[in-house]
Amino acid sequence: MPTKAKRFAKRAVSAPARARTARRERVLQPVVEAEASEKQRVGVQSLGRAFTILEAVARHREGIGLADLSKLVGLHNSTTFHLAKTMVSLGYIRQERDTKRYRVGRPLFALAASALDEIEMVSLARPVLENLSRETGETSHFAVRMGDAVVVIARMSGAGAFQLTDRVGVVRPAHCTALGKVILASLRQDQLERLLKRVRLAPWTEHSITEVPMLTREIEEIRRTGVAYDDREFNVEVRCVAVPVKDFTGNVLGALGISGPVWRLSEHILKERAKIVRAAAGRLSAEFGAPD
Repeated sequence: MPTKAKRFAKRAVSAPARARTARRERVLQPVVEAEASEKQRVGVQSLGRAFTILEAVARHREGIGLADLSKLVGLHNSTTFHLAKTMVSLGYIRQERDTKRYRVGRPLFALAASALDEIEMVSLARPVLENLSRETGETSHFAVRMGDAVVVIARMSGAGAFQLTDRVGVVRPAHCTALGKVILASLRQDQLERLLKRVRLAPWTEHSITEVPMLTREIEEIRRTGVAYDDREFNVEVRCVAVPVKDFTGNVLGALGISGPVWRLSEHILKERAKIVRAAAGRLSAEFGAPD
């Protein structure tokens, strides 16, 4: 057979085969698409379940067992076990060898810590401070620990006629400011004792606390109530109130407070304003991932 005839015959024979292949592909296409869609759905579902497990474990700082975890997230024990096993292998949760309880793993803390840098904290704090100053009419501050003192990393002026002129970045002593006392109260007792041994309680005004026993008693009261006051202790014309702000671990990250002139912030009004400050600190703590 001539070469051209052979090519023609080949095309003639293969044409029906190609047609059958095309029909088969058309028939199978919906099946392939359905399988791909199902894989995507299962993947998204597994991802959602994994994050639900991670959130549940993170809320139980004392750890949580498989049965309780399964019940909490609404999954079968075997499903929870396999998802948790994968997350343990990745390090995002860990399982205690003795109790078999699950806890948050170190990589998660590292990720959260890297996200909570100073720029991010200021970004999250600023709208909360704006609302707090609007509600109270006073200057609001957000401060964190810096060595044995505190540093104001965000502030917002209120609408009152008299406003403090403290700038962002200013460092303040811990023992005679409401913000600082909150930080002191967050320390472990052994940490606090070491700090008080090396720090001089300087008298900034005649109202400053300069004796360790007196400051210790006040810190115990702050730990009990969750509120700290500065009654003309750093500036003789100013009163302040501050409360703790917590992070995703439940530990104190910083302090949120307001300051104003003594003629506008009487002791009674200051205690009333403490409720507003506490609510604001709760909102900011939630932004930092603090557990309810």
